[in-house]
Amino acid sequence: MPKKAPTPVPGRHILWLAWKLVILLSLTLCFFTILRLHFSPHISSSPDSFSRARTRSRVSRDNFHGPPKIAFLFLARVNLPLDFLWGSFFENADVPNFSIYIHSAPGFLFDESTSRSHFFYDRQLTNSIQVVWGESSMIEAERLLLATALEDPANQRFVLLSDSCVPLYNFSYIYRYLMASSRSFVDSFLDVKKDGRYHPKMSPVIPKDKWRKGSQWISLIRSHAEVIVDDEVVLPIFKKFCKRRPPLDTSKGKLNIKLQKQHNCIPDEHYVQTLFAMSELESELERRTVTYTLWNQSAAKMDNKAWHPLTFNYADANPKRTKEIKDINHVYYESEFRTEWCRTNSISVPCFLFARKFSRGAAMRLLSEEAVGPFDASKLLGNPSRQSQLAQLLTLS
Repeated sequence: MPKKAPTPVPGRHILWLAWKLVILLSLTLCFFTILRLHFSPHISSSPDSFSRARTRSRVSRDNFHGPPKIAFLFLARVNLPLDFLWGSFFENADVPNFSIYIHSAPGFLFDESTSRSHFFYDRQLTNSIQVVWGESSMIEAERLLLATALEDPANQRFVLLSDSCVPLYNFSYIYRYLMASSRSFVDSFLDVKKDGRYHPKMSPVIPKDKWRKGSQWISLIRSHAEVIVDDEVVLPIFKKFCKRRPPLDTSKGKLNIKLQKQHNCIPDEHYVQTLFAMSELESELERRTVTYTLWNQSAAKMDNKAWHPLTFNYADANPKRTKEIKDINHVYYESEFRTEWCRTNSISVPCFLFARKFSRGAAMRLLSEEAVGPFDASKLLGNPSRQSQLAQLLTLS
């Protein structure tokens, strides 16, 4: 029986198979590209990517009329206990020269029932989050404040303040000081301790030689504020690898010992400084803070107690102590053997414009001595409840 000849395959069928193969290969390549983008964030951490991020938000920076403003950004737990002091500070300022933003507990409103100063009414963010000290939520709250303040193109300087900060000078002096400098004031130094907070798994996104430490209380020019808000590279790594070690709890026994061996990192003391180092911006900074903090003695001795700022009480806020803070004209950074002399445009200036942590009694003493401007005590004595509040303030130690 003769064999059948094989049926020839139509040319159109071959072409269709070829197209299917091309489509399949294209989909496979797309899939692997997406995977690489997802799991390799370092491909976006080049200087060019930071530059593109800055360019995106610089478009409307100079698009405003009137005087440039300082944006005062308050990071509060709930209310502002020193609002009476800040109210007097802003009373002696030109309203077009400043703006106020508050990140508080979600849902908390600033009005006549929660604040002693009308300057703070309705100045809370509407998208605030719950903040936990020592966690990345602190960084996210700072970014929310900056993002909201950047919506106003007139805001050209951005000062981050805690709810226990006080001004050391009147508004006019602080305005001239900050506007005279084209640099941001960011406390930044090398973290070279053996038990430092850099996590090896941060590499290669965050190289170890770019790791920095410093105070979270910063004063920024607009372009640097934009860098922080635009960051999509450094923050995800901080969320993953820069976490606070759980506090010591002896009741947990052996489990507590295991917990204390975990890597320890405080995000808000490293994020901005490291981001700016990676963005090649350190040459544009005054690498010091303008907010004074007095740390406890145990921190200097490096014992088992945690670093923690001391609180100024009524007795501490005397004219002699205030003058000592104002007279500081340099800061020494031991890890770099660097002395940072405080200058603006090559002119020697006091290092600090603000100080923390001040109790209400200490703030009242500062206010009564008119350190931030003329003070009318009657504004706090408008009704019996205000009289009671004033009496409490004056008796606080």
